[in-house]
Amino acid sequence: MGTPTARARRPAAHWIPKDAPAMAKFLLSLHVLVSVLFIGPVAVAVSMFPRRAKAALAAGPDRASDAGVLRVLHRITQVYALLGVSVPVLGIGLAQVMDVLGQSWLIVSMVLTAVAALSLLLFVLPGQQAAVDALDLEPSDERHAKALGGLKTLPMTAGLFNLLWAVVVVLMVIRPGSSTGV
Repeated sequence: MGTPTARARRPAAHWIPKDAPAMAKFLLSLHVLVSVLFIGPVAVAVSMFPRRAKAALAAGPDRASDAGVLRVLHRITQVYALLGVSVPVLGIGLAQVMDVLGQSWLIVSMVLTAVAALSLLLFVLPGQQAAVDALDLEPSDERHAKALGGLKTLPMTAGLFNLLWAVVVVLMVIRPGSSTGV
């Protein structure tokens, strides 16, 4: 019998190969930073909003403070959603620099990102706006009742939005078919 062979060591996994251009490293850093800073607050605000909206729209002594919190959460969602547009823009630029734009994991991520954005624009933001508008209405007003009814689906759409972003993050980390060994 011969001597045992040494196990081949796998190179450390990297997001970008060491010989990648500095622009790719810069874009990756910026893409990750922007996604954390801009998508994170939206994810938290949309998750907190439904519960706070129910409290704010219910009659009670804490209504004023809950109404203020509700307005702030809606504003956070609006502003950071607008800033969050930079995440896919930087991602597409990064994908072009890394020459991975046509890979299936990236296409799936882009589609999921678009679905997340549409759920935010078509369901979450209008539901939040209806709840904020109802704060100034009497509980007997039918628009107040309609806003309360809209709060039934808001947690589901907020959860869908956050789930889609979580899947996109996982796809970005594991990058199926990647040659980096991650």
